[in-house]
Amino acid sequence: MTDTLSTSSILNDFPDRLTLRGLRVFIALENTKSVAEAAKNLGLSKSNVSQQITTMEQNLGTLLFDRKQKPISLTPAGQVLSLHAHRVVAMLLAAEASLGEFTVASLPVLNCAIIDDLDASLTPLMATSLQTQLPRSFINTFSGRSDHVTARLEAREADIAVTATIPTNTIKFQVQQLCREQFVLVTARGVYQPTNDWRSALRALPWVQYSEAMPMGQLVATHLKRLGFDAPRRFSFETSRSVIATVARTGGWTLATPLSILDASRFRGLVDIHPLPFANISRQIYLVNRINELGALPEVLAKQLRDFLQNELFPEFTKTASNISQSLDVFSETVI
Repeated sequence: MTDTLSTSSILNDFPDRLTLRGLRVFIALENTKSVAEAAKNLGLSKSNVSQQITTMEQNLGTLLFDRKQKPISLTPAGQVLSLHAHRVVAMLLAAEASLGEFTVASLPVLNCAIIDDLDASLTPLMATSLQTQLPRSFINTFSGRSDHVTARLEAREADIAVTATIPTNTIKFQVQQLCREQFVLVTARGVYQPTNDWRSALRALPWVQYSEAMPMGQLVATHLKRLGFDAPRRFSFETSRSVIATVARTGGWTLATPLSILDASRFRGLVDIHPLPFANISRQIYLVNRINELGALPEVLAKQLRDFLQNELFPEFTKTASNISQSLDVFSETVI
């Protein structure tokens, strides 16, 4: 073995040749200059301390201590390692201390994601609620398709999400049900009469559909196929505002949910809303977060969102479509 060790080689070899346990033994021996004292301070046996140092020297290919001298002293290579060992251990001790003091309230940034159907209605409430509970945090929000929202959560690009799509690996996530909403029939004003045969009436009108690339569009397309209703394909959009606006402009129809209609409230006066003239379909909305990372925050937020849905959003929808007031249902406090 050689007696020299460059700084660069220590750093380059660190991941494979040095361990935190070994560095702590190294520092203890450097400070006490005695294997027996180092072992006593660390609560280890003398043979364990000696073996840790010997293993480090073998891995690095150089002597770190001159153990022939009394007291034990550092070699030149040991002096080089000492500079870095103290820094590394100090940084890790600081990290341990910070984690020991960590609380959800100390989060510098909280990344949220929400389906765009609820962007105008729920996002402001969600953001202000989180800011109240986390006054020192920056609340960063994303809105988009439910599958994109869930993907961001799974990729750790979001910490908490409101979505209609549950993550594939539910073991890692806490999933709280918020509400269920049944789909309704949306038509341009005055073009559809519920007393008429729905198949012939709707086939005569342009179908404005949600893109089948997104879960909502897939759900609707699958349901119509199950009913044996082949609607001519005319338009496809990814946002509720575009769908509802195009229904009004073209004299067409679509299937949508109450919350997505509220998101397009600008066009509410240009369309009629009817119960489905065939078998119902519905979707559920969830609050999802990774388990054991946000404390009680998700439960508090879920309760606030349920209250808002029950006391403000659903009554608002019922005022404009009292004939389908049963299409919305807020869940009690449930976790799946």
